[in-house]
Amino acid sequence: MIFRRRSGVAAVAALIAACSGPQKQPEGGCTKDTDCRNPRICEANVCTDPHPQGAPSRDGGTVTNPNPVKGSPPFAMFGGDARHTGKRGGPASAQAPKELWSTDVKGVVAGSPTIGPDGTIYVTSHEGSLFAIDTAGKIKWAFKTGDRSWSTPAVAQDGTIYIGSDDDHLYAVKSDGALKWKLRLGDCDPKGFGPESSRCDVDGGPTIGPDGTIYVGGDGIHAVWADGTLRWKVATAEHVASTPALAPDGTVYAGSQDDAIYAVAPDGSVKWQVRTGGDVDAPPTIGADGTIYVGSDDKNLYAITPAGQVAWKVVTGADVRGGAALAADGTIYVGSHDANLYAIAPTGQVRWKLAAADKLQGTPAVATDGTILVGAEDEHVYAVAPDGTLRWTLQFDGDVDTTPAIAADGTLYVAGDDGHLHAFR
Repeated sequence: MIFRRRSGVAAVAALIAACSGPQKQPEGGCTKDTDCRNPRICEANVCTDPHPQGAPSRDGGTVTNPNPVKGSPPFAMFGGDARHTGKRGGPASAQAPKELWSTDVKGVVAGSPTIGPDGTIYVTSHEGSLFAIDTAGKIKWAFKTGDRSWSTPAVAQDGTIYIGSDDDHLYAVKSDGALKWKLRLGDCDPKGFGPESSRCDVDGGPTIGPDGTIYVGGDGIHAVWADGTLRWKVATAEHVASTPALAPDGTVYAGSQDDAIYAVAPDGSVKWQVRTGGDVDAPPTIGADGTIYVGSDDKNLYAITPAGQVAWKVVTGADVRGGAALAADGTIYVGSHDANLYAIAPTGQVRWKLAAADKLQGTPAVATDGTILVGAEDEHVYAVAPDGTLRWTLQFDGDVDTTPAIAADGTLYVAGDDGHLHAFR
């Protein structure tokens, strides 16, 4: 298992909170201004920013470049789409598939593999490179960044690949492996240590919007035009490792290690935030009705309405750091560090849970036939039927904290701590 660095500020804040009594926003929303993080106030049970749009504040939105620069629409990204529904491009095998090949990518893989428009598989590694691998398992090219990467590559329809790196940069890479542009996000010392260095790391995502805008975390929530200029930024009190999700109306949702889930309007103004009892490293998922599903280190999966009200929450036995995936009937699938995969009804009832032998850090995937695929820190990938029946497992030589990818022909691609991309069919 590879642990993500945690902010020392978060630990101190947690200690202060523990000594001063509960400070969490109530389940139904806030009831008074002290339920909200200063300078936010409580209005209609929602924590809102009292500053005018565009005015500077510690964690408010600031428009940087409002002039549109449209780019290529998305082809593939984390969670299968901008809402992070978890849908894969093909069916799962009825029986455990056979390995076709395995390619060494020279380091731990923490971001999931992504399949591009021409079938090329893209994957990042802690060796500090983005690899392009063909369907026969041959490395076409490797693009080097300044540090290791945790990103799931996002690929636009024109073949541009977007990734983040611990060198505090967002990269746009052409389909031939050449640099298109890179943008530094934040003002941290990338070679230093501790929370003030790691808070600018570009970890989760990125997510591509329909107009080509790229959304990614770091020392806040960033929107970047397709030419590599900053569209807007929402500064947060602590690091954003969560991959932003994008609703059809343009609202951006992302979690932060300041214990909050943020809703940001298309113009970069903060609509609301909901406080949880722990870091929100999990990527949000947006349901067909606009409900936002997101996990927290307080052991809960939250269902939040588009207005910022907590509809319900399901408590698990440990941190929830992976994203949720959605079935066609609205069932929510999510893993927990308590080693269980949960199937939850849209109303919040747990329909079933399936136990693995160790933590579930990764986000589940839903194949076109409805099979749920999820990796675990017991070095296995599990294939589960919609009724919770285990269909088959695959064993690896390291933890699998990533989401498997499935091509249209059913080829399954898996990567993890063993430092290899594997193909099965």
